Amino acid sequence: MSPFKGIALKLCAVVLFVVMSSLIKAASDTVPPGQAVFFRSLFAIPVILGWLALRGDLATGLRVTSPMGHFWRGFVGTAAMGLMFAGLGLLPLPEVTALGYTAPLLTVVFAAMFLDERVGLFRIAAVALGLVGVLIVLAPRLSTLTGETVQTTQAVGAVMVLLGATCAALAQIYIRKLVATEQTSAIVFYFSATSTLLSLLTVPFGWVIPDGPETVYLILAGLLGGLAQIFLTSAYRFADASVVAPFDYASMLFALMIGYFIFDEVPTGAMLLGAVLVIAAGIIIILRERHLGIKRGKARALRTPQG
Repeated sequence: MSPFKGIALKLCAVVLFVVMSSLIKAASDTVPPGQAVFFRSLFAIPVILGWLALRGDLATGLRVTSPMGHFWRGFVGTAAMGLMFAGLGLLPLPEVTALGYTAPLLTVVFAAMFLDERVGLFRIAAVALGLVGVLIVLAPRLSTLTGETVQTTQAVGAVMVLLGATCAALAQIYIRKLVATEQTSAIVFYFSATSTLLSLLTVPFGWVIPDGPETVYLILAGLLGGLAQIFLTSAYRFADASVVAPFDYASMLFALMIGYFIFDEVPTGAMLLGAVLVIAAGIIIILRERHLGIKRGKARALRTPQG
C-alpha cells in the first residue's frame, strides 16, 4: 500500500472529472445531453482498452458472468450521466457538483433497502444532515418552479441533477453486486459500451452537427473521462477506501474555481452552506464505515460523477 500515491491518483481523477464536466458544459448550449453521453462514452473506450492492454488484461479482463447485471448497471448509469449533463447546461458548475454529492448519501439508504445492509442511527443522522444541505441548495430553485423564466429553467435543472444523483446511487448498488463476481476491468468497459449504445436511442430527439470547438470539447471529455476512470480505479489499489474517498469532495474546490474564472459563476451563500453540510455528512459516513469495517473500496473505485 502507498497512501500518498493513492491520494495523488485520486486527486488527479477528481481534477479530470471536473474538467470533463466543464467541457460538457461548454458544449451544452447546442449539443443535447444524449449526444454528449455518446461522445463521453465512445471516446473513453479506446483509453480503457489501452489501459487493459498495458496491464495484460485484454484477453481475460472482459469476461463476464452476469450480462444482465452489466446491462442494468449501464442503464441506470447512463440515465445518471444524461441527467447530470442536462443539469450542467442549466445550472452553475459548483451547484451541479454540490447536488451530485447526494449520490453517496442515497447509496446508504438504498443499501439498506436493497442489500439488507444494517444502517444504524449514526449513519441515518449523517444522511439526514446531508439531505438538509441538499434542501438548502435546492430551496431557492424550487421556489421558482412556476412560469417561463430563467429561474424556472434552473429549477428544472436542479431537479434533473437530483434525479441523476438518485440514478447514480442505484448504479452503486448494482456495482456492489457486480464486484462480487465480475472483474473491475469488465465493469468499467461494459459500462462505457452500454452507455454508448443506449445514448444512440436519443438520436430522434435532436442530435446536431457540432462545430469545430464543440467537437474538440466532446472528444476531450470522453478521453479525459476514460483517463479519470483509470486514475480513480488505480487509486484504490494503493490506499484504503477510507483514506482516498474523502478526496472526492476536493471536486467542489476545483468546480468553484472553474465556475468563477471560466463561466463567470459566483456561488450563492445558500449553495455554499448546503455544500458544506453535504460534504460533512459524506465524510462522517465514510469515517463511520471505516469504523464498522464496511468494505466498499471496489464499488467506489468504479464510481463516476455520472454514475
